[in-house]
Amino acid sequence: QVQLVESGGGLVQAGGSLRLSCAASGRTFSTYAMGWFRQAPGKERERAAAISWSGGDTYYADSVKGRFTISRDNAKNTVYLQMNSLKPEDTAVYYCAARESLYSSPSYYDYAHWGQGTQVTVSS
Repeated sequence: QVQLVESGGGLVQAGGSLRLSCAASGRTFSTYAMGWFRQAPGKERERAAAISWSGGDTYYADSVKGRFTISRDNAKNTVYLQMNSLKPEDTAVYYCAARESLYSSPSYYDYAHWGQGTQVTVSS
């Protein structure tokens, strides 16, 4: 069973930066695709960014492209989300998710393991 623990959320002013981390337990992390999803109040959960098992393939939602960077360190069982030029519309709970596959999927139903979420609030 994979356990995921996010950290790094908080309150930041528009234009600022935050770095989210997601630490995973277990020996199979390097074989999983990972994703960062976010959910704002009253909205559906959306995939913000994702990364393949090796880090060679990445995905970004159009709304974050050019501002967010996803990366992973398989030796540390950790995936990161660097968020720059934050906007108030980035305010959401951010979830780390693991898919038991080498490559990511757009559907959150395809991710079997989830963290508890970390709140990101961007003030204007």
